[in-house]
Amino acid sequence: MVRHRKIVSSQHKHGNNNTGSNSGSGRNSNLFRFSSIWKTVVGFCCLAFAIYVSVLGYLETRVNTPLDEEKAVLETGIFVPERYWGSYRPGVYFGIKSRDPRSPVFGFMWYEIGDTHKGIRHWCDQNDNLMSYGWLRHDGFLFGEQLILDMPLNIVTSFIKTPGVVNGGHWTARINVTSKHNKKTVGLIWYGALDESMGPAAPHSRLWMENGVMKGHTPQLDNFRINFIHEGKLHHTSYSEAVAPGLHLLKEKFYSLLKPSKERYGPIGQLPILQPDAKLNEQNANFVPVQMIVETPFYLDVVYTTEDLPTPPLKGIEYTNEMEMHRMKFDLEFERKFNLDDKYAELDVIIARAALSNMIGGIGYFYGAGRVKSQHTSEPVPYWRAPLYTAVPSRSFFPRGFLWDEGFHGLLIGHWSPQIQMDIAAHWLDLINVEGWIPREQILGVEAVARVPKEFIVQSNAAANPPMLLIQLAHLVRNNPQLFGPGQTLRGTLDRMFPRLQVWLFKFYDVLAWYQWFQSTQKGDEPTAYRWRGREDDGLQLNPKTLTSGLDDYPRASHPSDIERHVDLRCWMYAAADAMATIAFHLFIETTKYEATRDQLGDEELLNELHWSPETQTYADYGLHSDGVKLVRQPAKAPNELSRVVRSVLVPPKPTLVTSAFGYVSLFPMLLMVLKPESPKLGKILEDLDKPELLWSPYGLRSLSKSSPYYMKRNTEHDPPYWRGQVWLNINYLALRALKHYSRAGTYAKRAADLYERLRDNIVRNVLAEYKRNGYLWEQYSGEDGKGSGCKPFTGWTALIVLIMADEY
Repeated sequence: MVRHRKIVSSQHKHGNNNTGSNSGSGRNSNLFRFSSIWKTVVGFCCLAFAIYVSVLGYLETRVNTPLDEEKAVLETGIFVPERYWGSYRPGVYFGIKSRDPRSPVFGFMWYEIGDTHKGIRHWCDQNDNLMSYGWLRHDGFLFGEQLILDMPLNIVTSFIKTPGVVNGGHWTARINVTSKHNKKTVGLIWYGALDESMGPAAPHSRLWMENGVMKGHTPQLDNFRINFIHEGKLHHTSYSEAVAPGLHLLKEKFYSLLKPSKERYGPIGQLPILQPDAKLNEQNANFVPVQMIVETPFYLDVVYTTEDLPTPPLKGIEYTNEMEMHRMKFDLEFERKFNLDDKYAELDVIIARAALSNMIGGIGYFYGAGRVKSQHTSEPVPYWRAPLYTAVPSRSFFPRGFLWDEGFHGLLIGHWSPQIQMDIAAHWLDLINVEGWIPREQILGVEAVARVPKEFIVQSNAAANPPMLLIQLAHLVRNNPQLFGPGQTLRGTLDRMFPRLQVWLFKFYDVLAWYQWFQSTQKGDEPTAYRWRGREDDGLQLNPKTLTSGLDDYPRASHPSDIERHVDLRCWMYAAADAMATIAFHLFIETTKYEATRDQLGDEELLNELHWSPETQTYADYGLHSDGVKLVRQPAKAPNELSRVVRSVLVPPKPTLVTSAFGYVSLFPMLLMVLKPESPKLGKILEDLDKPELLWSPYGLRSLSKSSPYYMKRNTEHDPPYWRGQVWLNINYLALRALKHYSRAGTYAKRAADLYERLRDNIVRNVLAEYKRNGYLWEQYSGEDGKGSGCKPFTGWTALIVLIMADEY
């Protein structure tokens, strides 16, 4: 304490020293302030950078982060026993699995002995050139029956389930093979396999053969067995316990196990039989094929059961009698739902039953993770692993889920079984991410991935698809109010669905979900305008595709730009707002905001300002466009390079309405019933609809006018026309629905009624005639001669022919 006072006193005595000391102190103070400011700036920059990195990291994860809401699907798998097992492998000619992510799968292959050029049949493949194949009857619950014509073989595959709350019950599958003329020797293969999702060695799951019985164990099913019961001449049976690299290579693995037998079997000679797999020592078997060399006629019953089921499985004459009972029940239920017997000939009704059955039989159960990307991800990332219960457009060409297709599928499935369709819609809505986006194409599992070109696997979160599933959901609710009342099971499902359409955080604030995602991400530059994202001009296309619209190569503005306005998307959003109002009304939720959007988008003055052309008196897209484009061959630039076809622009583009592409897009204000019944614009559309030189044909409405410069023109050297003149059933269904709506009242009711009758008759007559001619429903039909084109069988939205025949919209 004394020393401290002395030091202070000394400082007061020496003035000069004080000056020097203050000067140094000032410099230190300035330095300190500068240092503090610098550290603050650096700290702030570090914090800002950390926040920036965190935000980037957050944005990167949004694309594959699920929406944090209660799942729409609460009960599935073993908890829905009547739909636990089923023909949920639509991509193979005949296969059975359960609605469980780790289900064993079972399937069927065949080949004709002595005719090896035809190959082994397994996956549905257009190149197999089968005369016909498809379900004759399928109820989606308990049974199905399918006819496969692989001349000279007639193969009928069928199954009957006995549901059970213990391990899902049991089932019997029957394969009945006959030949039209002479007896034929055929190799029939039934196999069991473990999905690779169970792990490479399936440590808790096994498959093996024991005394002619296929046996297996999984944690979900416990112990199960498959017995084989046959009737007919059996030359030889062989099997192998093998290791397959994946479900997508089962046929190749089977083929590698075939070796000629050492013994000769009379006139048949050396038969190909299965040999042991050399890789079996490395791990447990995940693939067990059983081959029977048989002579037609022959049938095989494949009987699946578990150890703890008291009810004996069906087989032999019991199976035959039970199948006949199911057929009768199905036919009666079909007639009750669709009322066709008094309107159509017997063969036409049989075709309609087959169309519905192929839609139901085309429902699959998939599990896996797709690949997705956003502007914030440098590379594609995996979506979360999830199940999907969905119908597929085509078993041979598109054996996977498509978002806008499923909306059309649901119109028919929902008419047959609202329970099945609500389950399908709930699975789709559970795929919504935190942004409110659903990937438009679902490629789940190795079998699905193996059948998709590499460039289509990755899905972009900027890409929309028409909200037909939402519109179909509202249609189902509107037509079945008794199923959605308080206390009903489907009401509970709808309640859980709604937050996935519109998420409410507080009473006064909502965030993105599927409906709002459309409203936020697909907006155009002008008020009430909308624009499909995802159009890219690579210089090779006559008119760059708009895959997100569902209408692929339908001509839009020739030069993609941000100023585009798409009339079809604007109309889709009108219908989506109306659908939201319907669903909200039935859930006793405030509808005002949806009705306000619907009414705004239904304002014809606003619609006409954006999309009506006074010159051509048609609705059209708007954008940077030129009709002066054509495909030309560009000479090779170097000796070792190939020449290629590119687009040449002869007339510079300008902002304008795309009136040269009169077609389906031009009809959307009518198709989705945006126009009022008294609208003169509706009258003009109906007038144009009836002109053979434009869209009208004896086979349905063409997708593009014959007067368009793009009519039936190739889009690239390798891409033939797709939506450029062909007749498509989904849009024709919308046209018939709209015509029936406008025929009820209004200025143009009589004309709409006349067009409805004639268009419906044209479509029904042609689709039925083509089925009788070649045994298939097709992806599209020619506007020139009505012949089916595209892929076959296409029992997705083409199966809407059943609703058209029944006058159900």
